Amino acid sequence: GLSNRVWLLQKDGARAVLKLDVEARAAHLGTRLQEAAVQSAAQSAGLAGAVLFADQNVYLTEYVVGSQWQPSLLDQQAGIEQLAASLRRLHGLPTTGRSFDGIGAGRHYVSTIQDPDSEIVRLCLKVIGAARLPDYLCCCHNDLVAENIVTTPGIRFLDWEYACDNDPLFDLATIVEHHELSDEVASALLDAYFAGGSAPWQSRLAEQRRLYVALHYLWMAARADSSAKSLQRLADRLATSCS
Repeated sequence: GLSNRVWLLQKDGARAVLKLDVEARAAHLGTRLQEAAVQSAAQSAGLAGAVLFADQNVYLTEYVVGSQWQPSLLDQQAGIEQLAASLRRLHGLPTTGRSFDGIGAGRHYVSTIQDPDSEIVRLCLKVIGAARLPDYLCCCHNDLVAENIVTTPGIRFLDWEYACDNDPLFDLATIVEHHELSDEVASALLDAYFAGGSAPWQSRLAEQRRLYVALHYLWMAARADSSAKSLQRLADRLATSCS
């Protein structure tokens, strides 16, 4: 990872994942103990593996056996319904008491970018700053990329370090934008999530999709291994969504 080292531990047929933080965690992230509290609640709801040990720098969790989720599963209504149901259960977990800090995350990423494109950075921060938290917040994962979704065959979520209280549509926006799903699939997922009453939420999903792309661009720009082509594609997608 960017800020921690990860090992797979194996003993007597049992497997676990060990994470060791090698530097201080950024302010927009919670502590490992806060992460453990959220993941433990998710584990009780059948949505995550168990936390085996946690302190401020060490995090040991159960290794979840399953297959990495594939966006192609949303080509069928059954896959859409399964994911939507899992998201509703996730968003029904107890709130964490810590709110999503998009602008804090964005500024942190900017501070670590070498030779930033000032124009696109300004646009990203403008989009992030314009996305206000709603009155209703719920527990969100905030990093639902395919690598963090496992089918067992039920759905479990990995890597809860970004979890906090947020707009639930940010999780849907992450799934849609990170995997570049079509608008038709996005609408189908939103409709399944709201059990057919998605129309009033379309504009808010669009806002959260722009927010995710802006944050993702800054996160990618802060990585030394990001290609110029990938960054340009994200910049183009953000510009198009803002036009």
